[in-house]
Amino acid sequence: MDTQAGQVPRVLSSLTFKDNLGAVKVRFGIRRMHYTVDPGLYAIGNPGPDDPVFVSANYKLSFDRLRESLPGRNGWILVLDTKGINVWCAAGKGTFGTEELLQRIASSSIQKIVNHRTLILPQLAGPGVAAFDVKKRSGFKVVYGPVLAANLPAFLDAGLEAIPVMRIKTFTISERLVLVPIEFLGAVKIGIIVLIALFVISFALSGASIDSALHYTYNATLALLLGTLAGAFVTPLLLPWLPGRSFSMKGLLPGIAGAAAFLLLLWHGQTGKKALEIYAWLPSILVVSTYLAMNFTGCSTFTSLSGVRKEMRWAVPFQIAGAVCGLVLWFSSFFIH
Repeated sequence: MDTQAGQVPRVLSSLTFKDNLGAVKVRFGIRRMHYTVDPGLYAIGNPGPDDPVFVSANYKLSFDRLRESLPGRNGWILVLDTKGINVWCAAGKGTFGTEELLQRIASSSIQKIVNHRTLILPQLAGPGVAAFDVKKRSGFKVVYGPVLAANLPAFLDAGLEAIPVMRIKTFTISERLVLVPIEFLGAVKIGIIVLIALFVISFALSGASIDSALHYTYNATLALLLGTLAGAFVTPLLLPWLPGRSFSMKGLLPGIAGAAAFLLLLWHGQTGKKALEIYAWLPSILVVSTYLAMNFTGCSTFTSLSGVRKEMRWAVPFQIAGAVCGLVLWFSSFFIH
């Protein structure tokens, strides 16, 4: 549409089949970092100079959630260049930040298009944006909208006032489980590379025996699968009820359960070489489970950047030690009888 600042692309509030398919694909990690829209100004409906201006990330899933929450509404959407990262993570990383917002206000010439000087930002953008600085340097007042884009119509109808429930970020079972596919498949991709390397090493150390290499790789596959299920599925499923405050500690109990299942499946009274090879994978299951559980620190709003750094300082050395211990035992099993 034509505006005082030139032509502005118009978008629909309804999503197409392609949009919905893209959302499914990105949930499974398919071209995740390429699922973006171009930064800049967009029109939704048939906006005029008095209609609201919403600010969003250029992660397409965030952009789509915003526009589909505004059926029958007119407005402007100012999209920041967050490098394809969602609003909350981008705010923590600084890409959904004060400087980027100020630069996008200037480059879009939004001040020529609207009569008011109010920007509606997602509440979860708060950590990255200094509202007073934006006001001082651009003249635009920052108003934080509700946590969920779905509550925007009620927020607008109430004169940009949010009721308390709009300020609360939930993390329900369904909200946690929707994150599982991308975490699980990401771990599987790395696991396949690890298993190929283990097969080659096993083949060489076992005297070029394919049967022995397959045996060692089978045990490794089972261990990695149990560790991945424990950290990427069981941990988010049972997150509120698992003991401990840190995510790595929450992943420990499912990891122990995975190690116990590994023993039940493979332990048949073996001694010597076979026993040592089974024992070697027990710490690895705990390492995988606790490490994958830590990935969810970036998905929950009850963590902080300082808390994540503190946890990594003590958890990662233990995970490295566990991985080294498992590898040493595994290599040792090739040289005993």
